[in-house]
Amino acid sequence: MTTPFWLGTSWKMNKTLGEAADYCAALRDAELLRDPRMQGFVIPPFTALSEVCRALADTPVMVGAQNMHWADSGAYTGEVSPPMVRDCGADIVELGHSERRESFNETDTAINRKVKAALAQGLRPLICVGETAEEKALGVAADTVIRQCRIALSDVPDEAMNRVLIAYEPVWAIGEHGTPATAEDAGWMHRRIREALPTTAQGTPLPVLYGGSVNLANCAELAALPEVAGLFIGRSAWQPEGLLGIAERVLEVRRPLA
Repeated sequence: MTTPFWLGTSWKMNKTLGEAADYCAALRDAELLRDPRMQGFVIPPFTALSEVCRALADTPVMVGAQNMHWADSGAYTGEVSPPMVRDCGADIVELGHSERRESFNETDTAINRKVKAALAQGLRPLICVGETAEEKALGVAADTVIRQCRIALSDVPDEAMNRVLIAYEPVWAIGEHGTPATAEDAGWMHRRIREALPTTAQGTPLPVLYGGSVNLANCAELAALPEVAGLFIGRSAWQPEGLLGIAERVLEVRRPLA
């Protein structure tokens, strides 16, 4: 059985409630995201999480949070707990993005605690991994990425692996001035990740998505790679037309479900 291709976007620190509502209205009207070959998802800021979950509740589009704490409650001012994320209606939680690693000093060990907390709450962790330009130049890109993956998944039980998503996002490819990875580079790293990680209890590899300057021009080539299980899009999908345009291109190259 072929699994659906994951396609989604994180809005980062963007969009008011009104802007989020307009975006969701466009997705609700889009038959494209109901195609069984694709699993769409949207990750809004916390301020819009409940509203987006409600707006997309009767669609196949999943909704995620951009981060969370590992504790269920406590004296962690400014943090959001796993039960709070779940209570909003979220399906997914994005963890370990390079911006959080760099700007908020998040460690691999902290990300592992969050991954286990997410799974315990019934959430699907989307674990972001990726090397810096310096690590790439030094030839330790694969070592870095595989280390991040292995620590993030430490002590995760085999039966929970089928709820885990990995997003390979090379740090040098992220952002307005990022340089997109070539399909060759992306495919090579995805193969290294899949070879190094455990499979699910069903014996299938963990889905590894590619993220980092994905756009209308390169999405089809990336989506056609057999090692790429999905695309995690940034600013190119911050308008619904961008997400839907990429979805259309992706469906042109994805085989029908078996």
